[in-house]
Amino acid sequence: MSDFPAAENHTNRKWRVLVTHNRIAESAVALLNAHDCDVFFSPPYDASDVVAARAADLGVDAIMVRQGQINEAVIAASPKLKVIVKHGVGVDNVDIQAAADRGIPVLRSMGSNARAVAEHTIALSLALIKEIAPLTAAVKGGQWPKPTFMGRDIAGTLMGLIGYGSIGRETAAMAHALGMGVIVYDPHPAATLAQGNITAIDDVDELVARADIVSLHCPLTAETRHLIDARRLALMKPTSFIVNTARGGIIDEAALAVALRDRRIAGAALDSFAAEPPAADNPLWASPLVLATPHIGGVTHGSSKAMAEIAARHIISVLNGQAPDALSLAAPQSLGLRKATA
Repeated sequence: MSDFPAAENHTNRKWRVLVTHNRIAESAVALLNAHDCDVFFSPPYDASDVVAARAADLGVDAIMVRQGQINEAVIAASPKLKVIVKHGVGVDNVDIQAAADRGIPVLRSMGSNARAVAEHTIALSLALIKEIAPLTAAVKGGQWPKPTFMGRDIAGTLMGLIGYGSIGRETAAMAHALGMGVIVYDPHPAATLAQGNITAIDDVDELVARADIVSLHCPLTAETRHLIDARRLALMKPTSFIVNTARGGIIDEAALAVALRDRRIAGAALDSFAAEPPAADNPLWASPLVLATPHIGGVTHGSSKAMAEIAARHIISVLNGQAPDALSLAAPQSLGLRKATA
C-alpha cells in the first residue's frame, strides 16, 4: 500500500479538511477519518481562486497547506473554517494576518522535517565542495581532467549557518561529524550553541565573510527578504559557496546570478526559489556553478509521514475545541530567525 493516496476518502463525516495537494500520508488520512474528518484534495499549485472556490463549495472546516498560496480569498471562502495547518513549518505562503483577523489559528508541523532538510543541506554542500556536477559534465563531454584537478577537503571546511532552529542544529551536528567547523548567526542564540562547540557570530556580514559554505536556515519575512544581496555576496570569499534549503526570497536571485557569472563566489546550491516553479529563462541557469533541486529537501517518506500526522493532530485538536499548540502557532507579526524552515 502506498504512503501517498491520490484519491479522496470521505463518507460524509462531521468535519471537512481540504489538503492543497493531491496526496498526504495514508496514516494521516486514517487519523483524520478516525476523528470524524473527511479529507479532500486540491491539486498542488492550483491558483488561489481555484482553491477558494473548492473551499467554498465544500464548506471546509480546516485547510492543510502543502503547496500554493493561501490568501485572504481562500481564508474567507468557507464560513466554517476554524484552523489552517502547514504540512511543514514555513508559512510564507499563508496570509497569517488575514487568518488572525478572522480568529483562525495558523499552525506549523514543527520539527517534522528537520533531519531530512539537514541531510539535503549536507548533500548539496558536499556536491559543491567535491565539484561533482562540473566533473560529471567534463567526463561525459569526453574530457579527462585528472592531470590538472586538485580537490578540496571536507575536514576543516567552515560552515556558516544563518538561523539555528531545529534544521540548523541538525545540520551543525552532521557538519561536525564530517570534520567541519561551524559558526552561526542567530539573533536569539540557543544555549546549545556552546554545548555543540559552535561559535556564535553577532553579524551576518562577518559570517558570510568568514564561511566557506553559507547555509540558510531562517524563514522568509520582511526582515529576511534579500538578506543575501549584492553587497553581502561581495563580502563572500571567491572560493566560498552558498546553500539555500530555506526559502528562495532570502537570496536576491538577480544579484546571485551576477556573482556567479563574474565568479565572485565558487558556486551555489538551491532547493528553493523566489518563484516556484522558477522560470525556464531564470538567469541562474546560465551558470555552470549552480546546483538546483525542486524544493524537495524535506520530502522523504519519513518526514512526509511525520508532517502529515502532526498537521492532522493539530486539526483534530482545534476542531475538538482544544487550544492551539502555542509553540506551533504562527503569529501575524514577523517570525524570528530561530524559526527554521523547509
